Amino acid sequence: MERSILVRVRDGLHARPATRFVKLAKSFSSDVEITVGDKSANAKSSVRLMLLSIKENDTVTLKIDGTDAEEALCSLAAYLGNPEAGLEEDEQSISLQTHVPTIGTARLDEHKGIPASNGVAIGPAFVFFKEKLTIERRQLKSSEIDGEIRRYRNAVASVQRAFHDKYSAQNGTPSDHGIIEALAETVDDDLLRSEITTSIEGGSDAVSATFDASERISAEFAALEDPYLQARSEDIRAIGRQLCLALQGKTDPDLHEIPQGAIVVASDLSALDIASAPLTRMAGIICEQGAATSHIAIIARTHSIPAVLGVGASINQLTQAKYIALDGGSGVIHIDPDEKIRVEFSHQIEAAREERDRLQAFKSAVPLRKDGVVIEVAANLGALNEIETALAAGAMGVGLFRTELLFMQHKSLPDEETQFQAYSKLAQSFAPHSVIIRTLDIGGDKPVNGIAFPHEENPFLGWRGIRMCLDRPDIFRVQLRALLRAAVSGTIKVMIPMVSDLSEILETKVLIAQCADELHAEGIPHAEFALGIMIETPAAVMMANEFAKHVTFFSIGTNDLTQYIMAADRLNTSLARLCDVTKPAVMRAIEVCTKAGVEAGIMVGMCGEAAARTDLISTFVDMGITEFSMVPSAILSAKKTLLGL
Repeated sequence: MERSILVRVRDGLHARPATRFVKLAKSFSSDVEITVGDKSANAKSSVRLMLLSIKENDTVTLKIDGTDAEEALCSLAAYLGNPEAGLEEDEQSISLQTHVPTIGTARLDEHKGIPASNGVAIGPAFVFFKEKLTIERRQLKSSEIDGEIRRYRNAVASVQRAFHDKYSAQNGTPSDHGIIEALAETVDDDLLRSEITTSIEGGSDAVSATFDASERISAEFAALEDPYLQARSEDIRAIGRQLCLALQGKTDPDLHEIPQGAIVVASDLSALDIASAPLTRMAGIICEQGAATSHIAIIARTHSIPAVLGVGASINQLTQAKYIALDGGSGVIHIDPDEKIRVEFSHQIEAAREERDRLQAFKSAVPLRKDGVVIEVAANLGALNEIETALAAGAMGVGLFRTELLFMQHKSLPDEETQFQAYSKLAQSFAPHSVIIRTLDIGGDKPVNGIAFPHEENPFLGWRGIRMCLDRPDIFRVQLRALLRAAVSGTIKVMIPMVSDLSEILETKVLIAQCADELHAEGIPHAEFALGIMIETPAAVMMANEFAKHVTFFSIGTNDLTQYIMAADRLNTSLARLCDVTKPAVMRAIEVCTKAGVEAGIMVGMCGEAAARTDLISTFVDMGITEFSMVPSAILSAKKTLLGL
């Protein structure tokens, strides 16, 4: 089987998305080949896959041969069509940070590197340098080859075990876990294993074979143009080092001796070094190598640790420093700063801490209009593992739960019980607040297993959302039954996406009533839920007055509404100037449907990116919007803005 697919994965198939794709491909017995341009690779090797340098919006061809080829094709195509595939909250973690401007002017004690994680830090230097690898090359006898291959395989198992053991000993984030998982998978990657094994079979000892193969593959990544893939060069080199050390019966030192508030100064750090370290003691990171797209930078940003990477030759002077001040937003580093610099940095650090503390004060706050109406600030979620983050941020419930990700995670359509358990946990976690669950919103751009989508020239205007669900009641009824059952666990509201005609609302209501009757007849506990719609299409705006008579709430999806009103693909960077919610036509559309909802006495919420824009919240409140749903990292700032109106 063969199919061409437009890759929607954000930033393309770099480390974690590639590793997850390979893991998915390996779950099928069929052979999977992926082609982009004139280059092809075995899709069951993450290193080979990453070396193809597949970017977002590239068109690739999947060729699959085997007994489960159709199932594999549907699953892999769905993955490639999901913008968030293989990614965690990296962007959210970045938005949590406060950029601190560069302090002072150029000085003799001032050095510069690549700004990798915002924030400023000042503290004692903790120099962390690893012993240089010693490679003693040896030509094997033919009788030694099998034993040397076994020794290499044991080293692979040992390193993978060490990766998982070191990580599990720490309280990392889902982002950290994703990085470690990707590295652990790469340790036994097909390409790396093949090159090392072939070299050993040719007579090279395991250490030399491992070192040479990792250096060679690392150099291939370094030569790529894509910065994300260039950064994987460091990962391959770090993995090769760990394998060599394991073969030599050695281990690297770790960061567990770092004192509280110290600045780590290192030649290079692996993601494993950072992810398994006591991060709460670490005030900052400076590294001779590395880039803003490296895994070190991602972990540093996730934990709000200021970092400057790629300082080059300056590392020699930095290792002599007793005290260091660094600005992770500008890349500026001060060695043994004088009193003036220390005071200035200390003031900036204190100001940033006070701002974070001030925002925490809004965690339990409940914004109220003058007439006593509560303005809800809720979270947009796509998976259950995001619940804790949302609760910690002070979310007043969930304003958008994307059920399509639940479907994409399974090799077949999730059954009623699987969905019921997920929706119940969501409702229980946020009780007594409400959770708004969006019914399945998929189309040709993000297909799932078990649903055959026709080829469409423009899937954004095609068979998607409620259109597909009503045409496939065998799928839709299962979801509706699960939602009715889960409504017993808390306050569940359900909204249907991509509505453009009144018949879609009425047909959905009929199906809900039928499902409720079935559950009653079967003696299965269930409860009613409020039904609402997403306002995304121009048709929904024009028909808002009529639609408001048949639902209990509107939720404005500003992302799609903007692209449909402006007739501009929001994924097309050349049209970015048009994909702006503040365009008069879009703001007028929001005002029209909000007015219709208010006049009908139903709640009007907003769940697109514009909901988190503190510069627009006042305008939206004036229009009559009483619920804003956003990424968890934006919740505290939104509450602060609302309480300041």
